[in-house]
Amino acid sequence: MQQKWQQWNTFSRKWLWIMVVVGLIAALPVVYDRLQTEKSSKTVEIVFDYRDLVDVASYQAKPQDYIAEQLDRLKSAGVQSMALFESTLEDFRKARRVMIFSSEEEAALTDSLIRENENFTYVLFTSGDNYNVLAPVIRQTFSDIGISARDWSFRGQKGLILESPVEDATLKPMQPDPSTVEMLHDKGFNIVPRLVDSLTYNQDAVAKLLDYYKSMGVTRILFEGDSVKGFSDDEQMNSLTAFASLLKERGMGIAVIENLKEQQKGFKKLAYMLDYNVTRLYSLSEADSALDPAVIADRFALASKDRNIRMLYLNTMPSRDLSKAKITDTLDNLITSLSGPGGAVQKIQDNGFTMGPATALEVVDSSFQRYFKLIAVVGAVALVALMVSYFIPWLTLPALVFGLIGSAGLLVLRPVLFEQALALAAAISAPTVGTILAIRKINVLGPPLRSGKVANTVARKSKPGSAYAIMSPQRRLIHSLVLYVKTALISLSAVPFVAALLNNAAYSLVLEQFRGVSLLHLAPIGLVALYVLLYRGEFAFNKTGKLLRTPITLAMVIAAGVLGVLGLYYLSRTGNSGSVSSLEMSFRTFLENTVHVRPRNKEFLLAHPLFILGAFMAFKYRNAAFIMIIAVIGQLSMVDTFAHIHSPFLISLVRGLLGLGLGAIIGVIAVIAWQIAEGCWKRWSPLLKQ
Repeated sequence: MQQKWQQWNTFSRKWLWIMVVVGLIAALPVVYDRLQTEKSSKTVEIVFDYRDLVDVASYQAKPQDYIAEQLDRLKSAGVQSMALFESTLEDFRKARRVMIFSSEEEAALTDSLIRENENFTYVLFTSGDNYNVLAPVIRQTFSDIGISARDWSFRGQKGLILESPVEDATLKPMQPDPSTVEMLHDKGFNIVPRLVDSLTYNQDAVAKLLDYYKSMGVTRILFEGDSVKGFSDDEQMNSLTAFASLLKERGMGIAVIENLKEQQKGFKKLAYMLDYNVTRLYSLSEADSALDPAVIADRFALASKDRNIRMLYLNTMPSRDLSKAKITDTLDNLITSLSGPGGAVQKIQDNGFTMGPATALEVVDSSFQRYFKLIAVVGAVALVALMVSYFIPWLTLPALVFGLIGSAGLLVLRPVLFEQALALAAAISAPTVGTILAIRKINVLGPPLRSGKVANTVARKSKPGSAYAIMSPQRRLIHSLVLYVKTALISLSAVPFVAALLNNAAYSLVLEQFRGVSLLHLAPIGLVALYVLLYRGEFAFNKTGKLLRTPITLAMVIAAGVLGVLGLYYLSRTGNSGSVSSLEMSFRTFLENTVHVRPRNKEFLLAHPLFILGAFMAFKYRNAAFIMIIAVIGQLSMVDTFAHIHSPFLISLVRGLLGLGLGAIIGVIAVIAWQIAEGCWKRWSPLLKQ
């Protein structure tokens, strides 16, 4: 019975492969829908932070003239929009619209005694026009939150008394300065408001504010702080739903800021209620605004091309330059980075984009997509079962059955966890299976399955026509290249499954992320190492016993420590937060400018050439198969490229194929170098021994 069960499991591999192929075919229409979605948004919008411009202008001799001049320069350089925060009294003060005094300062100003039981804010408007425009805004804001505002004047200038301490009053957000909004609108800038969630949500006030923005042509808003508008009061007032309805009625969308340490609270829910009318935004920090203009231009071009970024946000800041004995800023540097033949605007346009208001991706969701996804799920589970079959054959059928049952349960109870878990399992399985099959092929065509020097001695003594004969270098290279292509195809079989399972706007916008990147980068390496150590020749359990009885030496401890350090470094390079050296960044830029799509260095410089060289050597020296433990990094890295759902599918495909091509060229060069080195060693080593 046990033997028959084993036969059933072994025979089932054929049907599992058929299920995988059927699943792959079913996933392709879903991939096509994703391609159509990615083509739907081709405009890029450049936004400048107006508050930063006012801050810089406050250090100039003539602030208003400076602002007007810089706005014209920014417009000419390609900036289409200005980001306006909800104003505060401090913003009005910096813009020279008002002067602010505490009760103590007011007493000194009016040459009177300070009142003991008063700690108010005195606002003095710098002109009658400023009073007419701003006084109604300030009154409305403070009266809505229960703070009294009454008239006051000084030397004929009108003002207000706010019954709140200066420290508190200057924090209250209110509608942006209407005169500033109209001035920017008249200059041809789009307005991108930034809303905060610091005050109690007021539906009527928000509706009035959005109506005003709508009249100014606003189509998209940003949020300031760690939460979206209405989040704080959502439990008591259902304010997020109310806010979403206001935005939808006015056709307004929102933008998600890339690489925030923590996603703004409530953003995911709000995005869902807006049917994902969301664009991705890259913000250039104040510090990075001082980078070389060419570097900034490259960043913007790559962000729009490689990461579906459709809004580029510019910041600047004043700084003290002691070497020049003046206050400086980065405006000139930013304008240089945008304009000119090598500027960001030209590069973005050369990549096929147009400059204009950012639009959200129009999600293509064909009516038959859900059925194709279900078939793809079966194929992905079959792929995982195949991987299990090469380690524990008698668990092949149980792995398939339990995989299907578990997938059905998770799909109903935890759909997000289901799609992420199965995508991760498929992404791990494909490169592992591909590399294992390559090792099995090497075992068949390579030296006899004996250990160490014995195998190599047998190989050297064998002659053509005997049970085993070493292949010629040409045949070994051809077999290595064929294995390289076959393994890459098997590894890439995970891509349609990952793309189909994670084909959702939430992943494209990085509101949800592919989980388990570190596991994807480690599991195939560990599994291939396990197979090389235990599953070649002798029965695995026998080898396990021998390994457990092997004495631990100092050399083993040192080797383990070195491997641990290398593993930590390897993991530090994975994911979106991986760090690279300045030399590597320069090399990446060179590749980008040369071939326009940058392949991954670890693929074409390390793992892919090692695969070809390792297979070539293993056909003659059996223990060279250990090189495949490192070579699998290239296979898993290709799959990981497609796990970055926010990157366009075609860009990821070109990047993977380019890495394979360059890796093959370098691999062949490595084989030639090895052959030369091996020939030199055979010729000169006897002389060295003498």
